[in-house]
Parts: sequence; C-alpha cells; structure tokens
Amino acid sequence: MTLNQAFKALSDPTRRKILDLLKERDLTAGEIADHFQMTKPSISHHLNLLKQAQLVWDDRQGQHIIYSLNTTVFQDLLKWVLHFSSGKE
Repeated sequence: MTLNQAFKALSDPTRRKILDLLKERDLTAGEIADHFQMTKPSISHHLNLLKQAQLVWDDRQGQHIIYSLNTTVFQDLLKWVLHFSSGKE
C-alpha cells in the first residue's frame, strides 16, 4: 500500500460510503451494491480500487466474496497524519 493509493481511494464519495457500510459489518459485493443506484460492475471497480489500496480485504466463502475493513491501513494513515501535529521528523 502506498499513501497515494489510499488517498486516491478515499477521495471518492462512493468508496467512502462503502467503507462506512463495512464499518458496521462485513458484506458481500451484492449487499454493498444494494445501497447504490449503479451497476454491479461499477461497484466492483470501486471495490477493486479499495482492495488495491489495501483498505479492504476480500475472502471467498463458497460462491460469495465477503469484504471487510483492513483497519491496519487506517492506523497507518492516522499515524502519518498525526506525524504533522507532533512536530517530529
């Protein structure tokens, strides 16, 4: 994961909404798509960008892929942001 990938993924409101949904519980792509008025391939594109940024994990369970948050990356992002308020190099 690079910070650039993470910030690019976070820059889109649809992807932020997906992250908000996953904050509540793990979901399949279909369950995520039910919250949006867009095509499933569009949702898949957003999920792929979130996966590339390592903000979400995917786990195949039978015919379904379950998506969940990768909180480690959020901790890394927060650490990077807090670096500026601490005044340390």
